Amino acid sequence: MAHYYTNNTDLKSEKKYITFHYRDQELTFVSDIGVFSKEYIDYGSRVLLDNISLRSSQTNLLDVGCGYGTLGLSLKKVYPWIKVEMVDVNERALALAEESVRYNQLDDITIYKSSVYENVKGRFDVIVSNPPIRAGKKVVFEILEKAYEHLNQSGELFVVIQKKQGAPSAKKKMEEVFGNCEIVKRDKGYFVLKSVK
Repeated sequence: MAHYYTNNTDLKSEKKYITFHYRDQELTFVSDIGVFSKEYIDYGSRVLLDNISLRSSQTNLLDVGCGYGTLGLSLKKVYPWIKVEMVDVNERALALAEESVRYNQLDDITIYKSSVYENVKGRFDVIVSNPPIRAGKKVVFEILEKAYEHLNQSGELFVVIQKKQGAPSAKKKMEEVFGNCEIVKRDKGYFVLKSVK
């Protein structure tokens, strides 16, 4: 069984094009077998995107576990001044994200392979993640904990997690690490959580 949060190179390919409207913009994402939410933009990502707003003083953003690029590309489209880095462990997802960047004629986006923050060098004003819950709590908590050292002072971490998939324990972990965690939105069991460094 192939999981989207692993790197699977021997899958057949059935590419799909997903149109997504975000704020007043339209994006097209290239999807395929072996990636998270391959048929449509998942509800959690929509809720997160609808409840995040970036300021002009925020100039760079990291999307952890980017999949085929939903969060990073959508935010870049609406906030064109922001430099975006996107990481995932799944090489097919990364290749699709690259294809989606070209398809949507976006620039200033760097996409590379990294298990959580393993290959991430810089610090960011914003980190976003729709964490791979099925990869296990250890991976999810690593995304939350290590975000702190990869954020600039006053940097913000935004994540979306379903209540039944661990939102309360994620909130507790973020409070431990950052000293704060706000529930920005609750929607159909999804929690958008935000911590500030």
